[in-house]
Amino acid sequence: MIDYDIVIIGGSLAGRYAALKASQLRAKVALIEPEDNLSQNFNSGLIYLDALSEVAKRKLQLENASDFGVLLSQFDGEKENEEFDKISKTEVSITKIPIPSLDWETAMLRVFGVELQVRSHYSLEYLVGQGIDVVIGAGQFQKQTNLGFAINNRLLLGRTYLLATGSLPKIDNIEGLQNTRFLTLANIWQVLSSASLHGNKLPENWVILGGIPQSIQLAQTLVRLGCNVTLICDRELIISHVDLDICQLLQAQLEAEGVRVLTKTLVTQVLQIDDKKWLQAGDKAIETDEIVVATGQVPNIESLNLAAVGVKWYQSRLYVNQRLQTTNSRIYACGDVIGGYPLANVANYEADIAVNNALFFSTNKVDYQNVVWGISTQPMFAQVGLTQAQVQSLYHPSEVLVLRQYFKSLTAAQIRDENTGICKLIVLKNGRILGAAIIGAEAREIINIIALAINRKIKIQQLASLCMSYPSFANILDAIARDWQLQRINHNFTCQEFLDDFFQIRRNWNI
Repeated sequence: MIDYDIVIIGGSLAGRYAALKASQLRAKVALIEPEDNLSQNFNSGLIYLDALSEVAKRKLQLENASDFGVLLSQFDGEKENEEFDKISKTEVSITKIPIPSLDWETAMLRVFGVELQVRSHYSLEYLVGQGIDVVIGAGQFQKQTNLGFAINNRLLLGRTYLLATGSLPKIDNIEGLQNTRFLTLANIWQVLSSASLHGNKLPENWVILGGIPQSIQLAQTLVRLGCNVTLICDRELIISHVDLDICQLLQAQLEAEGVRVLTKTLVTQVLQIDDKKWLQAGDKAIETDEIVVATGQVPNIESLNLAAVGVKWYQSRLYVNQRLQTTNSRIYACGDVIGGYPLANVANYEADIAVNNALFFSTNKVDYQNVVWGISTQPMFAQVGLTQAQVQSLYHPSEVLVLRQYFKSLTAAQIRDENTGICKLIVLKNGRILGAAIIGAEAREIINIIALAINRKIKIQQLASLCMSYPSFANILDAIARDWQLQRINHNFTCQEFLDDFFQIRRNWNI
């Protein structure tokens, strides 16, 4: 007899999201949560990073407040403690404008508070209250008469199963690395928390072995907090699946803020000498206080006995079809357990599709062309749909227009002094949008409009008919639409001749 409609082998926020969704659909759900939840530590680390990035952003805004005429003043003089109405007197003089300092204890309390609030929306207590059977412990699949999951001397039988165990940091095979105390996005917060409790001082020098969105975000955050940061990538570009011109602008922003970026560089050896760590990166020897390994993830699936039930995987990816079924048709998967970047919105999108397919007779398929992803840098990066390189491999150049508009042309950007940025749209000549990439303020909000247009097959000329609020960063879509109209006319000589003749006739008619 089947015990559950779906058994979710969790350990990630996507697993808890999937359990809640299935329960709301009136299904009987079991959620397996590991006791030593390393994947959850990684999930929490990503939330901590976003919260700390906001702290660094606020600090930078205060440092640049004088550009807006806002001065953080410090007063000297005998009248310093008199009533407020005497401050303007000449006895009190402004002697200097101090640089904002950071109270690490308060900052980290806020960071941990944000993570706690986010996690509370999917707490195990809340899920139990929603009728979900939560089982804590380690288990594995067993194939007897029926496919089941054995845990705590019980055999849970489900009609279907969902793997949402999350991932663990991928540790590169570098000589000496395992003998050196290094950090990952799952445990870096222990160092930062320790700094908040012991003198409010961060380690000064950091090396980040990067290659994922969070490594770029971490590099910018640390340099804004006053650290010396070196970001090392073994590829030519600091992030994959992004067009060259966009990636170069992102790298230029990091370097302008003080991040030392080394691309096409392999780290071959790591040594610990006294209190310092040394890396051999290409032909450079780099001394540092801390090393962060953020090059990728591997699925957290080793203990699940998947081979016994016919589930195949290779290195850091599970084999799944477009319906998110594994090679065992009763077992589905979602989130970074199936590979890709660890992005919450992508994991939840996959969870929605996997749960519907697992519970019902639906054949929904993933379509990543409609899925937005990005990096929480400043300016933000966001992307949806096909890249220019992908479009060039699918379409003839004569069918495609590449449109670019720069944020410096926006009134809103001038007002907020956030002029760095570009919006790049790739469209067919009939106006169908194939993809977009944006670096700039509010990029993640603007990209949602474009994602909706791609999903609903709304053409760029229809976007142009919207009356955007002014001034706003979304006005860049108006500029893009005008650029499309102009290019379309410039490439159509018949249209140009018609317009010339039409207005000539109108001018003669009025005479």
